[in-house]
Amino acid sequence: MGKHNYTTQDFKSDQEVKWCPGCGDHAILNSVYRALPEVSEALDYSKERYAFISGIGCSSRFPYYMDTYGFHGIHGRAPAIATGAKVANPKLSIWQLTGDGDALAIGGNHFIHAIRRNIDMNIILFNNEIYGLTKGQYSPTSKLGVKTVTSPYGTVEQPFNPGELIIGAKGTFFARSIDMDVKLTAEVLVQAAKHDGTSVVVVQQNCVIFNDKTHASITDKENREDRTIVLRHGEKMLFGKDNEKGLVMIGNNLKVVTIGEDGYTLDQILVHDAKNPNPGVHMMLTNMTYPEFPFALGVIRAVKYPTYDDNVRDQLLEVQKNSKIKCMDDLLHSGDTYEIK
Repeated sequence: MGKHNYTTQDFKSDQEVKWCPGCGDHAILNSVYRALPEVSEALDYSKERYAFISGIGCSSRFPYYMDTYGFHGIHGRAPAIATGAKVANPKLSIWQLTGDGDALAIGGNHFIHAIRRNIDMNIILFNNEIYGLTKGQYSPTSKLGVKTVTSPYGTVEQPFNPGELIIGAKGTFFARSIDMDVKLTAEVLVQAAKHDGTSVVVVQQNCVIFNDKTHASITDKENREDRTIVLRHGEKMLFGKDNEKGLVMIGNNLKVVTIGEDGYTLDQILVHDAKNPNPGVHMMLTNMTYPEFPFALGVIRAVKYPTYDDNVRDQLLEVQKNSKIKCMDDLLHSGDTYEIK
């Protein structure tokens, strides 16, 4: 166990936070501040091991607000920078900050291949379903029909479900939270940090200026408990104000039931298995939408597979072990050589 005794203040930089008042980014920043002392204690990480890397967008201002190493990259290219940093220095705890536009549009190719390679880093994807920094254009996650400055009559494109894309790219860790739930976000970020491989945490974030209340159907305080379900490995899939509702499997489909009605009992409610290598149920949980289903939050998938950085290390060690070249003299005298008299 670590002995650093960090507090949230230890990770705050001296920079003024310049997000709009009321922006959900503030809550996500506070979740990270809350999570890192716990991560440092659990994994024995000093502050010098953290590097926050971003692309372009409101979310990408994040490194300035962290008293850690940081790199503000270019649009969509943060995964490439993060990959290089991790492979060059495997001891770093890499955190990539991105938005739905930065990650899923211009950066989509980098995003899915970082996940496919299973590089040991943590990605936080801020999903406000809009381009906020560039003033309100629709993004790859904007709802079908939404009116924006670039879709004045409503979008005609089907949006991405980020979780579906992550699992489809062979993601080993996928979690979701909502910006206002700082405690839950911090909880899943700690689990993400402990995961060996690419962890992706998608946070449903509100842009008060250009897409206010886009997540209101699930974030409204009065109805949130009935419209969302927080999944925890090994626990029953229950939700509702009194945990009176749950999920069961009927045939090959999930179904919402009320305990005590139509003969359904607590014993029939599914237990969440985030560690199941088969992504089938994880994909079903990811695709649940209100009002037919509750929106799934928490860690949905967390499975163990070899990581890219470990494989690179092992390959280099094997090549070095079997190589006849052990030093510069060996290299200079290898192959065809000529003696000049």
